Amino acid sequence: MTAWKTLPAWARWAGIAAIGVFVLAVVQQVSGTTLLTSPNASGGMLRWSMPILLAGLGGLFSERVGVVNIGLEGMMILGTWCGAMGAFEFGPWGGLLCGLIGGALGGLLHAVATVQFGVDHIISGVAINILAPGLARFLSDRFFPQRGGSISQSPPVDGIGDFTVPVLSDAFAAVDDLDLFFISDVAGLLEGAVTDLRWFTLLGLLMVPFSAWLLFKTRIGLRMRICGENPKAGESLGVSIYGHKYLGVIISGAFAGLAGAFIVIELTGLYRGGQTNGRGFIALAALIFGNWRAGGVMAGAMLFGYPFAISLSDFDASGSGIATRALLLLVVVGLTAFAVYAYRRDGGLGAPASVTDAELSADLERGLTESYVRSVQGFARWGNSALAGGLAIIILAWYLLTERAADWVPNTMPYALVLIVLVFASQSLKMPAAIGQPFRKGET
Repeated sequence: MTAWKTLPAWARWAGIAAIGVFVLAVVQQVSGTTLLTSPNASGGMLRWSMPILLAGLGGLFSERVGVVNIGLEGMMILGTWCGAMGAFEFGPWGGLLCGLIGGALGGLLHAVATVQFGVDHIISGVAINILAPGLARFLSDRFFPQRGGSISQSPPVDGIGDFTVPVLSDAFAAVDDLDLFFISDVAGLLEGAVTDLRWFTLLGLLMVPFSAWLLFKTRIGLRMRICGENPKAGESLGVSIYGHKYLGVIISGAFAGLAGAFIVIELTGLYRGGQTNGRGFIALAALIFGNWRAGGVMAGAMLFGYPFAISLSDFDASGSGIATRALLLLVVVGLTAFAVYAYRRDGGLGAPASVTDAELSADLERGLTESYVRSVQGFARWGNSALAGGLAIIILAWYLLTERAADWVPNTMPYALVLIVLVFASQSLKMPAAIGQPFRKGET
């Protein structure tokens, strides 16, 4: 473990990716499907994860300045309408810009309510989620029917286009055709990532290192983060807390608007009411899963987009549900690995727990015996392992007792994964310390 931690970040990520592909290859062999490591799986994962990624990055900026933004869904809806209008009038790049502006206006509204007037962040976000669909429908009635659409649907719009990396795509396809265990699986996934890649997708991927650089490597990023950690200390140092909070929430809305524009321009080719399908809330789940880090948000978005890609290929191809059923086996492997890790980390069942002197003194003052305190602490420490193992057994039984998975399984996986993270790794989550807390200028 010590040697692993000394490796550079890129090497650790590459190792994790290699282990993940190996697990996919094994599960694919066991479950009798070929879709888990196909080019369609990785290509579809990139497409379906992009709205979640962009909106998740938006949530990252807002919550790093201390403002909870559950209005991401509404801002995405504004981005879908503005993106469709802009793409119809000015072309796809104009639609991208209009979607960004539409989402940013939603972010501005949220900032005025929460930062300027001190409205509860949750109430403001819910209000935006309620307002946005009605506003989009009203604007659609005034704009689209006169241009060949309807009150609930726009005319078709053009996409930005795609590209293929010629040499790499052909090379990966050739290796994939060799049907070699693990090697062809890696090649198949890489082939999907460099074949028919959308320019908009490439732009979204570039937003990840840009966001990480802006928040963690620049002076303005430091000032934005201090707004979410200790705004009173920042104010004492001369930081414009209100200004940076406004900036973070407006950027948040802009990213959510881009996510909505992506749905219209690249996924569906038109605006349709209700087409965000709750992706704004899934983006919040990706933000929690990613521990409020840009790279973590990307990992969460890809992980959440993968089941959607698999289910589309699975049910569109044959309606079998076999590949979707294999996702259950992947969850079993993940829970089992965590159970083993937690068991080894905590010393196993019955091992004495390491209780700090402060914890022990506090419990002894309440009249508890030292042996009782240590036994309770020990149970709490190995309980995570037992719970993960129990869930793995339940899901394994589900896998063994069914031949095909229902099509609703991929839709529930993002929320289930976040619940698992909250249960087993809540102590490792490090949200901004002052997130959601009211701040008034000049108060001590």
